[in-house]
Amino acid sequence: MSIGAQIQTDIIVAMKAKDEHRLTTLRMVKSALKNKEIDKREALTDAEETQILTTLIKQRKESVEFFTKGGRTELAEKEQLEIAMIEGYLPQAASEEKVREVVGHALHELATSSGQKLGPKDMGTAMKVVQQRILASGLRADGKLVSELVKAELNK
Repeated sequence: MSIGAQIQTDIIVAMKAKDEHRLTTLRMVKSALKNKEIDKREALTDAEETQILTTLIKQRKESVEFFTKGGRTELAEKEQLEIAMIEGYLPQAASEEKVREVVGHALHELATSSGQKLGPKDMGTAMKVVQQRILASGLRADGKLVSELVKAELNK
C-alpha cells in the first residue's frame, strides 16, 4: 500500500476515534502530497512521497528548535508528536554505522574510477554519489549526518 493510501485509511480511523491532533496532522500530510501531485500532474512515486514526508519532518525539526529557543515548550512538544506520526510512514532510518559503510564504499569506488585521491573540493560529487547509493539501497538517512560523514572521509 502506498504512503498516500495508508494516510487516507488512517485519516478515517482518526475520525472515528475522534483523535483531533492526529487527524489534523494526517490531513496536513495528505494536503502536501496532493499539492505535489497537482504540481506534477501525475501520480507520485513512492520515492517522491518519501521525499515530501522527509521535507515535512525537517520543517518540524526546525520549528522545534525555534520553539525551544523561544521558551514555547508546549508548541515544541506538539511538533515532536507530529514528527513521530510522520516518521511512522517512512522506512526505518539507517543507523550511523550503515551510513558510514555506504559512504566508505561510495567514496572508495569514486576514488578508483577517477584515479586520484579525493579531497574536500570533491564534496559535491561525493554527496551526489552517496545520496544515490543510499536511495538505491532503500535506506533513509539524515542529509546532515551524510554530509558530516562525507566531509570527515574527504578530509582524511
